[in-house]
Amino acid sequence: MGKWTDSGQTGPRLKQAATQGMAWLMLLSLFFLLDGRFEWAKPSAFWWGIAIVAWSLWRVSAPMVAPKFRINLHHLELSPPKRDQWIPLFPDGLRTLALGLILLVMARPQSSSSIENMTREGIDIVMAMDASASMLSKDFRPNRLEAAKAVANEFVEDRPFDRVGVVVYEGESFTQVPLTTDHRVVQDGLNALETGRVEGGTAIGMGLATAVNRLRNSDAKSKVVILITDGENNAGQIEPQDAAQLARLESIRVYTVGVGTIGRAKSPVRKRPDGSYIYDWVEVNIDEPTLKAIAEETGGRYFRATSGEKLKEIYTEIDELEKTRFNVFRYNKRTEEFPFIGWLALICLATEATLRHVFFRNLP
Repeated sequence: MGKWTDSGQTGPRLKQAATQGMAWLMLLSLFFLLDGRFEWAKPSAFWWGIAIVAWSLWRVSAPMVAPKFRINLHHLELSPPKRDQWIPLFPDGLRTLALGLILLVMARPQSSSSIENMTREGIDIVMAMDASASMLSKDFRPNRLEAAKAVANEFVEDRPFDRVGVVVYEGESFTQVPLTTDHRVVQDGLNALETGRVEGGTAIGMGLATAVNRLRNSDAKSKVVILITDGENNAGQIEPQDAAQLARLESIRVYTVGVGTIGRAKSPVRKRPDGSYIYDWVEVNIDEPTLKAIAEETGGRYFRATSGEKLKEIYTEIDELEKTRFNVFRYNKRTEEFPFIGWLALICLATEATLRHVFFRNLP
């Protein structure tokens, strides 16, 4: 007979490394789950993880009792390895897991819930639209009036929190849509806008005065008039400069927009008996000095739109200048989420102690 013994360190060490690896995999999975949902009140506690790593490496490299193999000439007999070579592995993994859970408790994961109380500093806007016959000129597609209506519709749609109204003027002025937050009504009013509903002409002063009157009793902290015209003031009982002074007294800013190409445009010159217009090439005359003076008097700005795209850019710029202002009060409430993790750590420690000192105590 002969005997052969082997130190047998490789197998137990691999089992110990696998056990420690499973514990660390569970810890890292829990960490990433918590990190995505919660915040850490004490992230500096993770430096203690170095100690837990050192513990895991020491357990893997600690000396182990090797299994013994006895070979008989007549038959092969494999003696079972001592059970203390693999039984301690499970408690060690539990201890590593418990230490890691305690580390997470020390880092204090917290959930936060916030309540926002938002108050709006309202902006009331009245668009004063020139609807005189010259607005049917075809230097815009399909004409100045339709292009102005389309861009105004987009402007209204982009400002859902403001009250908007529409004033229309030719030789006289009237309110098409009073100030309202129902923007569907405003857009319907813009779409229904057409020339010839009142006496012909261009009463810029009357149009501005009517718009100012719409805003005079407004409680909004910011009040704005967007005045669009393609000509010169030639009708009405109120001069544009007088209307501008009224706007300044009411703290109303006026943005004036001159619509029309520079030079000549194909414009209506007279009506046929059936109500249609005869077009011819005429000079585009916009009273820019007056429009600039109105804007300067009220703290607004003057713009010149020579195309539909330029008109759209102007409305975009006005939109940026007149952003709706919000005051936001945020209340944050934080809730500690570590108690559950602490209970898990206690369960792991209790299980480890029970296995090590009760079930495995009498094992060879």
